[in-house]
Amino acid sequence: MALITRAEVFMANLVPQVKRTDAIQSFDSQETPFVRVTDADGVVGLGYSYTIGQGGPAVVSLLRETLLPQLIGREAEEIGRIWRDLLFSTHATSVGAITSLALAAIDTALWDLRCKRAGLPLWRMLGGAKDSVPMYTTEGGWLHIATEDLVADAVAAQEAGFAGSKIKIGRPHLSEDRERLEAVRAAVGPGYEIMTDANQCFTRAEATRRARVLEDCGVAWFEEPMPADDVLGHQMLAASTSVPIAVGESLYSLSQFKDYLVAGAASIVQVDVARIGGITPWMKVAHMAEAHNVPVCPHFLMELHVSLVCAIPNAPWLEYIPQLDSLTAAPMTMKDGRGYPSDVAGLGIDWDFDKLKAARIDGLSATFTG
Repeated sequence: MALITRAEVFMANLVPQVKRTDAIQSFDSQETPFVRVTDADGVVGLGYSYTIGQGGPAVVSLLRETLLPQLIGREAEEIGRIWRDLLFSTHATSVGAITSLALAAIDTALWDLRCKRAGLPLWRMLGGAKDSVPMYTTEGGWLHIATEDLVADAVAAQEAGFAGSKIKIGRPHLSEDRERLEAVRAAVGPGYEIMTDANQCFTRAEATRRARVLEDCGVAWFEEPMPADDVLGHQMLAASTSVPIAVGESLYSLSQFKDYLVAGAASIVQVDVARIGGITPWMKVAHMAEAHNVPVCPHFLMELHVSLVCAIPNAPWLEYIPQLDSLTAAPMTMKDGRGYPSDVAGLGIDWDFDKLKAARIDGLSATFTG
């Protein structure tokens, strides 16, 4: 038995290492709720989720007022049952971002605990399909960056062993996006992948128009071309272009991914472990995508996703956006443009607990015991 005897929540606010802008927002901060669970044997699991900019206190409030008290006395190994029970207890606010982000913080903590009890790293516990994954970088492709700097970053990434770069699109006129992409393509050659991301900014007509430019530039995918709730629009766009359509970072349930896959509206699934509600539903989405012969290329959270993509066979890429360097003793392992999951039991994140303690925001923590 692994009965939960203690559950804690706290929050840290992480400042991005570089300026991050896209077609709809500027990524100025990352509010990061953490959950720590302890079982009767004293084994501890630590999990987390995140919000871009705002909303972290709302996630903490749901954890503190509704979810964490329900964990005390529960069997920690029954992760699936706990996830379903907590989801049902919040049915009035599901499906939605706040609930999913709160569930994710708990679910990742429980998986960390399970792996530590078993003495296994997460990627092996979940399947161990491969021991490394190719990476592409987003950090040098933000929308505000000048064309010459986009080119310099892509060339440097290519020389460092990365196999691709993501360029944010959505400049006011199509010609601006074209000029930026053509400049990068000319510099890196035809064998280096260029991913593009519109962050939901286009209408279907404009997305269709810009897809023609993306075809000419030979891009690897067209990410979030339209609002994420427009399944029909994505289906029609996917049928009209040879560019793979990537969606998923703004979807919050298994059923939403099912609708996209059944409709043929997603060529690439970008499920985010925090926004889907944790590792438990992330794996379900990944297996569902595999059944549809669709690859999984997750959004953000590389330090956690590296273990998940190495657990499954249908994950060809990991996105490079360093997130946790200010809270860890050592960064995620990378070599020659590939990411490697840790062999240490648990999630594989080398937390610096003194830094975690120092980063806590006053008034946004709570502890429950039993």
